[in-house]
Amino acid sequence: MRKITQQAIQSFINKQSFFKDNTMVEVTETSTTLKLFNNPIAGIDYKGMWITDAGWPTRTTFDRLNGIDGVYVFKKKGQVYLNGFPWDGEKEYVMRTTFFYEDVLKVY
Repeated sequence: MRKITQQAIQSFINKQSFFKDNTMVEVTETSTTLKLFNNPIAGIDYKGMWITDAGWPTRTTFDRLNGIDGVYVFKKKGQVYLNGFPWDGEKEYVMRTTFFYEDVLKVY
């Protein structure tokens, strides 16, 4: 995992704004979003944590997503997989709980 990925994911989980090169974390009162080239690829909201490849199934996108605990994205023979199951890259909640955002990110 690249250093920028580690920094971005740490900021994402800790609800801290982050910007470096092509990666950023945007924080609002109700959500946190991880963006790559200004495309949202992960977020935490009142429903839980979600991911998407935003239409860009690239190694860089996968590196950023794989930095999130419990997420393993890879491509094999042209098919993208999420945690071992075929995935179309569309928005997928990887952790569904209404308490996650409040407990981990301390919403005000």
